[in-house]
Amino acid sequence: MAITVNRQSILDQQWYSMELDVTEEQLNSYLSGEKLLQNAFPNLNRKEREFIKTGILPEEWDRVFNSEEDDKFDEEHCYE
Repeated sequence: MAITVNRQSILDQQWYSMELDVTEEQLNSYLSGEKLLQNAFPNLNRKEREFIKTGILPEEWDRVFNSEEDDKFDEEHCYE
């Protein structure tokens, strides 16, 4: 079940939304500190989890941090 997650970016303080395949229960377990990010959202990729944590959209992350090298590392080491 996908829900719209709204987060404030730590980069520009603007609010952004993403449609993510998570439940309210998953989101609440992370936001309450009950579960770590990667444990609460094992089905999300790292950029989707980063959005939940920091409010930074994937395209903004790529632009600011030039993450092409990170993507190559992930492909080589099977991280996602």
